[in-house]
Amino acid sequence: MELQETIETEHPLLSPLNPEQRAAVEATDGPVLVLAGAGTGKTRVLTTRIAYILMNKKAWPGEILAVTFTNKASREMQDRITQMMGGSQALWMGTFHSIGARIVRRHAEKLGLTSSFTILDADDQLRLIKAILGEKNIDEKSLPPKLVLSIIQSWKDQGLTPEKITDMQAASGHGAEIYKLYQARLRQLNAVDFGDLILHMLTLFTGHQEILEEYAKRFKYILVDEYQDTNVAQYLWLRLLASYHQNICCVGDDDQSIYSWRGAEVGNILRFERDYADAKVVRLECNYRSTPHILAAASAVIANNRGRLGKTLWTPVKEGEKIRLKSLWDEGEEARFVGEEVEQLQRAKNNLKDMAILVRAGFQTRAFEERFLTLGVPYRVIGGLRFYERAEIRDAVAYLRVIASTDDSLAFERIINIPRRGIGQATMQQLHSTARALNMSLYNATQHLLKSGEIKGKLGTSLTAFMNYCERWRQQLGHLSLSEVTDMMLEESGYRQMWQNEKSPEAAGRLENLKELTRALGDFESLAAFLEHVSLVTEATNNDSHNDMVSLMTLHAAKGLEFDVIFLPGWEEGVFPHQRAIDESGMKGLEEERRLAYVGITRAKKRLYISHAANRRIYNQWQSSIPSRFIAEIPAENIEQLDGGMRNAARPSARDWQSDVAAILSGAPTPATPRFAIGTRIFHQKFGYGRIRAVNGNHLDIDFEKAGQKKLLAEFVKLV
Repeated sequence: MELQETIETEHPLLSPLNPEQRAAVEATDGPVLVLAGAGTGKTRVLTTRIAYILMNKKAWPGEILAVTFTNKASREMQDRITQMMGGSQALWMGTFHSIGARIVRRHAEKLGLTSSFTILDADDQLRLIKAILGEKNIDEKSLPPKLVLSIIQSWKDQGLTPEKITDMQAASGHGAEIYKLYQARLRQLNAVDFGDLILHMLTLFTGHQEILEEYAKRFKYILVDEYQDTNVAQYLWLRLLASYHQNICCVGDDDQSIYSWRGAEVGNILRFERDYADAKVVRLECNYRSTPHILAAASAVIANNRGRLGKTLWTPVKEGEKIRLKSLWDEGEEARFVGEEVEQLQRAKNNLKDMAILVRAGFQTRAFEERFLTLGVPYRVIGGLRFYERAEIRDAVAYLRVIASTDDSLAFERIINIPRRGIGQATMQQLHSTARALNMSLYNATQHLLKSGEIKGKLGTSLTAFMNYCERWRQQLGHLSLSEVTDMMLEESGYRQMWQNEKSPEAAGRLENLKELTRALGDFESLAAFLEHVSLVTEATNNDSHNDMVSLMTLHAAKGLEFDVIFLPGWEEGVFPHQRAIDESGMKGLEEERRLAYVGITRAKKRLYISHAANRRIYNQWQSSIPSRFIAEIPAENIEQLDGGMRNAARPSARDWQSDVAAILSGAPTPATPRFAIGTRIFHQKFGYGRIRAVNGNHLDIDFEKAGQKKLLAEFVKLV
């Protein structure tokens, strides 16, 4: 039966749509790019477009491919289409990976696999890399397995098979060889990883013309959600699929491309009109979420980016509150301010579930968590763990518990081999057996076995050093501050170095969390007081059974969400935009940070707060902070400056920031690190004045005028 080619001019599906949405739905044939700004109804356009194609019989369900990035988005679209069509439809709809698995299983034999192949998770991948490094006699300390895995994944994201690798210097010169061995081992195991699900589809399409023709001819209409988040491999796959019918509709927002760190390439959406000469571009700019002041701020900030296609959000709503800008003294005052506003809003009958705090980095949640626990305000951390539940914090706290008490066997067992000290299952069994036989803690059992010579050799040396360090840190509690001892512990144990060597995307965040922990310890008079606090915090969060809770999350995790009230704290240079993003990627990194600001602003429906602190404490020292340049980019008429700790603080002018951008990116304004030399006079908050007698990296030997000789880290002293 032939499909009808006529299109109804007045279709009931189109009546709820605005003119731009309708244009995106009706432009069924040919390449279409729908630039969908935040809150402009992109999901409605995608689902209505599919239903419109089906109802007008331009294609059967099996001839439509709809690709999303998350299962949640796929389910939502499927549900809406079922509702529109009055029944479920057998569409090719799913995530890139689910569609990839379906196609690769069907043609597995062409790839040297069987259709029952296994998809490895991250742990399995890591074990495989470790095995290969072991076979090649490559030390994991010099070449961390996670680094190797991230390099291989980046190659797969770029659509590169082992044969196409030209960078022979990657992974200390071993990358290309390990990648080849890794892929060969996967085939032997009849397994793939998630990167392979896209890469293997490219291999099938480029190496087997008949397979490409089958799918390119089958899919008369291709629809892609969140096109700005595609990587190079996904981009190439879509172009191949669209090569026959050319009916590809990509929906996305170049201003919300914030995932370059996991392979997303904003250039894919920016080059759409060059890729498809007859492409039609439809801009969805009518926002149904936010008030005029919020949208004006978002549009003004993002307009400073050069790498964008351009659009301006607007709303038919005529009223709305201005953005509240709050200048505060420090992060503690900032947390108190947010807590007070949340309580006032709650008293005014606003639900906590309609409020969210969006931070640039995970470590920033601690101050707000502490404040909410003090106030008894229920909260949840979305897209991550609460601060004291994070693995690196639990590890550091376990170290502190061992310093506080040699009887804490649970804490000792947790950290005795973190970082690795060559302790295996047999050694742990020996420690447990000795502890039970002599009725003592694992810590004391370890000391007993070392003194008796029952543990010796390389393992004995390693454990002896560890136990000596524990004793040293315990003794230093009487001479140094808790923050200083903790910093010394993280350094000398090798725990900080372990995460510095870790090249995974999460490693930098873990190091920031450890810094935040060290900073937080400055608020406690003793180690016992801190550990009691942690226990109470953990107990309170475990007993949390509320449904109405404030949401805490990073800006990255907030994409796609919306709340009546949004708090955006920490808008300071170095925090947001994040200094690491600028240091590593320059102007490109700055523009992605600005897109992140745009995402944060547009999560707010009714009320938006932006705050910045004049001071941030780094370890035990205060550093002045400069308001984020993004604040200067918001028009003054959209802002209400609240009185506060920084009363009459002036907002920096956009012109001043623009003149300083080149210098900031080059690192010129960055405060110089003090140079410590033998004989230099210094000051320490606890020990007073002294002179440096020896320098070993950031470790200083100091002769204090009154306190005698001390060994300290450079962060804790000032030049005078």
